[in-house]
Amino acid sequence: MTEANKDLLTIAGKQYQSRLLVGSGKYKDLQQTREATDAAGAEIITVAIRRVNIGQDPKAPSLLDVLPPSEYTILPNTAGCYTAKDAVYTLQMARELLNGHKLVKLEVLGDEKTLFPNMPETLAAADTLVREGFDVMVYCSDDPIQARMLEDIGCVAVMPLASLIGSGMGILNPWNLSLIIEQAKVPVLVDAGVGTASDAAIAMELGCDGVLMNTAIAGAQDPVRMARAMRLGVQAGREAYLAGRIPRRFAASPSPMAGRLA
Repeated sequence: MTEANKDLLTIAGKQYQSRLLVGSGKYKDLQQTREATDAAGAEIITVAIRRVNIGQDPKAPSLLDVLPPSEYTILPNTAGCYTAKDAVYTLQMARELLNGHKLVKLEVLGDEKTLFPNMPETLAAADTLVREGFDVMVYCSDDPIQARMLEDIGCVAVMPLASLIGSGMGILNPWNLSLIIEQAKVPVLVDAGVGTASDAAIAMELGCDGVLMNTAIAGAQDPVRMARAMRLGVQAGREAYLAGRIPRRFAASPSPMAGRLA
């Protein structure tokens, strides 16, 4: 077994080789969605149930025609939900559409401008969904206390934002992310704010277990090429994290003259 095959991402008891999770919206068509997904090497594809057809409309093209569940793990999400009640209902519907599928991504938004998570509603929805038998991956603020509360509820992964959804601003508060990673006993994945491959690499170098993104790839001038770049960025960041970087310091030590041959 190769080193890469040993270093697997485990979520809700299932193992994945890829640590890059991608969204399925905002592409020009379903064909480009498939091409970018393959270029990213992603195995988990998140789907906005309120926006993307996976069987709700039997007369319209379905995402599952190009990204079949036999090849990918479909991760239904609650994008566009602003209350716990709406989020729970949306994922109950997704479970029916996907024949009892349990793994879901919860997000309950606070407002339409920032798309920042409404944490009280998120906590309430998470509690209900876990009690109903869902495996809940949850979009949340980068607050270590609330991340721990979600883990205590029983969420299988916490997904703090790096910066606002779709902003491309990158990781604005690495210290909070580091605190969440340090305490977590479940996977921590950066969700939202990644703009380019270096952002993804930094998230992985911090010790995140994975990165989820959509806009950064789908909104690029060349989505398929950007998907490849993101794949490499995640891989490079993970390798650097496992390798262990040298400490930061003001001057080289020992002396550059040390060890010179006469």
